[in-house]
Amino acid sequence: MSDWPRQSPFDVALRSACPRCGKGKLFVGLLNVVDRCSVCGLDLRSNDAGDGPAVFVILGLGAIIMMLVFWVEFRYEPPWWMHVLIWLPLTFALAVWMLRFLKALLVAQQFNHRTTELDD
Repeated sequence: MSDWPRQSPFDVALRSACPRCGKGKLFVGLLNVVDRCSVCGLDLRSNDAGDGPAVFVILGLGAIIMMLVFWVEFRYEPPWWMHVLIWLPLTFALAVWMLRFLKALLVAQQFNHRTTELDD
């Protein structure tokens, strides 16, 4: 039995926190998972988020953005440069946020279900 209280995977993912202690940072930079938690020392080198988060972001966010693009185009008929100004930063920001959230969620689920050797 661990001395650490069980963390909610969604809470961990929203805060980008360590799945064991909930206090340490999970990412260094935008999308790179830290090697070891700075608070509890959890070794995170063996986590394997794979391409799962990227697939969901590409398919899910792509579908949502394209529906919005078509709606704006047919409703307001803005010039093409307006589409670039609207959708490029919005898509980039949402993609990074969703990738971080989904990657953190997957790491937390792997820790909770012990599918990888994340424990010391």
